[in-house]
Amino acid sequence: MGKQAISKVCVTGGAGYLGSWLVKKLLEKGYTVHATLRNLEDKEKVGLLKSLPGADTKLVLFKADMYNPNEFKQAIQGCEFVFHVATPQQTGSDSTQSSQEIVEAAISAVRSIAEFCIQSQSVKRLIYTASVMASSPLTKDGFNIQSCVNESYWTPINVTLTHGLEFMRAYTISKTLAEKEALSYNDNPDGKLEVVTLPCGLVGGETLLSFVPLSVEVMFSQLIGKLPTFKGLELLEELLGSIPILHIEDVCDAHIFCMEKPSIRGRFICAAANPTIREIATYFRQNYPQFQITEEFMGEEKKGIACDSSKLVKMGFEYKHDMKKILDDSVICGRRLGAIFLN
Repeated sequence: MGKQAISKVCVTGGAGYLGSWLVKKLLEKGYTVHATLRNLEDKEKVGLLKSLPGADTKLVLFKADMYNPNEFKQAIQGCEFVFHVATPQQTGSDSTQSSQEIVEAAISAVRSIAEFCIQSQSVKRLIYTASVMASSPLTKDGFNIQSCVNESYWTPINVTLTHGLEFMRAYTISKTLAEKEALSYNDNPDGKLEVVTLPCGLVGGETLLSFVPLSVEVMFSQLIGKLPTFKGLELLEELLGSIPILHIEDVCDAHIFCMEKPSIRGRFICAAANPTIREIATYFRQNYPQFQITEEFMGEEKKGIACDSSKLVKMGFEYKHDMKKILDDSVICGRRLGAIFLN
């Protein structure tokens, strides 16, 4: 490791599902971590991060909010790598922010963070946690069916969708435009900042949080017959033709892999498997027969569109967890936290 061991890195959204797990892994590897959260008075979130092994000497917490992106400047100062994991908060219908505000906040935060990275003169690479929802092959007239979803596709901003809730659609547009904004910094003539974006599939597995993260709840929504989260699966399948999924361990390892490479830039889809809604339901029916999955949660019988994540694999990354492990660990998480129970 040598010099690498003393690298300082910044993680935005450090108290979220992915952020907290990434902070944990970075600390385990000996990095000094600057983590941002919206509120340093939040005892539960701060306590969680401070309790991680190595946190007492290697973790520094900063307050920073996506709706006030100047706050990120201090956290980025002196770091060599920045992981931009935070995303504007959306909690469904009770959100005070309009879709337009969510989209604008996501783009301006990326712009501010990239500018602070350049100004810092210490940051070598910005790694942006993107969403596979930004790489849909849908056109106005339905699927532009190639054999699979890959990095060349971008979700059309004016795409008409029948599924999903309003905040999910706002999320899709915000992730698409923010990722394009991030990648535009690779065209900078001085080229000092390398930008990597990782459009990630639906993330499942365990969590450090005290509640079930939304993506994990979406993952097992069919098992408990929960319609609002099941709509998330329907939206993914409508956008992508299947449900690209990956394990929390793999998504964090992919981020760290992109940091530890001597040089890397560009867009890399991150997904370990891509079943259809029907295939996930079939797996649950076979392996958790005590739950009755009703027909409305089964999805339709069809051939899914593949999701090509070979670009990252060709760089040397390997996925350690398959569909079975992703789904089983999500169920373990849901049971442990009381979100999955037999009636």
